[in-house]
Amino acid sequence: MVLYRFLFASVGFAPGVWRGMRNPATRIRRQDLWLILTAALVGVPIQFLIQFAGLVRTTVSHASLMVGVLPVLLAAGSALFAHEHVTIKRWIALLGSTLGAGLIAFGASAGEAGSQATLLGDLLVAASLVAAVGWILLVQVMMKSGRYTSVTASAYVMTAGTVMLAIWVFATEGPPPVRLSALTWISVVAMGLLATTVTTYLWNWGLAQVPASQAGVFLNLEPVVGAVLGVVVLHDVLGPFGVVGGLLVVGAAIAVAMDEGEAKER
Repeated sequence: MVLYRFLFASVGFAPGVWRGMRNPATRIRRQDLWLILTAALVGVPIQFLIQFAGLVRTTVSHASLMVGVLPVLLAAGSALFAHEHVTIKRWIALLGSTLGAGLIAFGASAGEAGSQATLLGDLLVAASLVAAVGWILLVQVMMKSGRYTSVTASAYVMTAGTVMLAIWVFATEGPPPVRLSALTWISVVAMGLLATTVTTYLWNWGLAQVPASQAGVFLNLEPVVGAVLGVVVLHDVLGPFGVVGGLLVVGAAIAVAMDEGEAKER
């Protein structure tokens, strides 16, 4: 399923690759190849195979709340690897977010979500977020070089990652099935073109229109909307540990976004 998702996404990224390779200013340089391939490996096969392995073992609500840790992890990763200044507020938010993720995972291990959510599933989703931070920081290095735009960087990395994902799938499971229902094909096409290609381009376009600190606030919508849809549509069970943990995760992410906004103003 992950392979089909990114194969269709690559169709959407193809124009970006084509324009980038035709323009000498944005063409891939040999010295940047290792950076692109590393970002592709971490950002596609490693991140999404681990994430979807976690989704099989947990609920949508638990996974969505875990994703709320991403902005805080990104702030910590920027401090450790990009040497960006991190305020005390952000470190406190990191601790609060970690505590919240721990409560969510504890709730799964304690059985508050029934047999649907497991500790292993929640931890796998959390591990995929670490890969996501590495992917974001590597792509950021590409764009800061001034040679690659957000569109070409996304297109190059996603396309290369899809090739790596295809090699892994064919080597471990063989050719994917083609006799699928119409609903299944519609689902994977929608995940590829709408949930991957279109959203990536819209996100990058939005970043060009508003400050990054302001855009970061919208990241907090994902865990909230995902948790609500999981409970309302899929009838997930979100117990007290999940609720309190989710509030800590989302609150920490909002605190980080507000701290970034204050830093921009100063």
